[in-house]
Amino acid sequence: MSGINRIIQAVERMPAFPKSVHQVLLLTSDINCPQKELVEVIKKDPVFTLKILKLVNSAFFGLVREVTSINQASVYLGLNTLKNVALGLAAIGTFPKKNPAGLDMNGFWLHSLSVATGAKMLGELLRVSHDEAGDLFAAGLLHDMGKLVFALYLSEEFSRALAEARDTELPLFLSEARIFGQDHASVGAILADKWHLPKNLSACIAGHHAPDKVKGDLLADCVFASNQIGKKLGYGFSGDRTVCDLPERIKNRFSLDLDGLVASLPDLDEEVEKAKVFIRLGEAAQ
Repeated sequence: MSGINRIIQAVERMPAFPKSVHQVLLLTSDINCPQKELVEVIKKDPVFTLKILKLVNSAFFGLVREVTSINQASVYLGLNTLKNVALGLAAIGTFPKKNPAGLDMNGFWLHSLSVATGAKMLGELLRVSHDEAGDLFAAGLLHDMGKLVFALYLSEEFSRALAEARDTELPLFLSEARIFGQDHASVGAILADKWHLPKNLSACIAGHHAPDKVKGDLLADCVFASNQIGKKLGYGFSGDRTVCDLPERIKNRFSLDLDGLVASLPDLDEEVEKAKVFIRLGEAAQ
């Protein structure tokens, strides 16, 4: 069987999102989605409803008043943020805590959360909209999903890729491309399409190691930069610690180099700590 066919088979074996999350993604793909319809879909899943309310009332959002219903949450947060909250919780809850390749999931999710948080904060430096900031967080959280396809269903080869990246100190995606013929970014995009994720998230996942292929894409630029920041500062571990240089275009977007971007996020530690609520709630049902 060819390499790409094995990868497609592995993607097909990946766990599915809960039905309610699929319906949320389907509804919010329509910009004219009625708020009431979205609320009713979420309310039909009481466990998921409770998780969302706990998250909305956590320090992550820092709301002044307690939110006691999904309807209130949709008003306070907006439909796009509610979609991204549901997506983040579902993603963490969908993947098992252990995998045959031995990829440490605690380290994986901490890295992913740091990239999500950093991407959102970088977007805020650029004065993006509230909805764009939510998309940046979701893109950062999901950027490495392709690694989990490898870790769960192509674990022997992925273990070799991890060892090669460790021994050569080269980026993991280069070892993956040599061994599989595809890297985790392209595989993550295939998974994103299978899950019917929004096209902007899928494109960012595909291009998060090669932002010049999606020139001008805000999500890809912020996720690429935040990925380097997360590795430079040692948040978690997602398979390699190689910090790549920022392309000139990204430096120009922010008028800062990597060290300058790190210095521009003095509250990153505190914000990542708040974001850990996604891990606690997402894993609660496992």
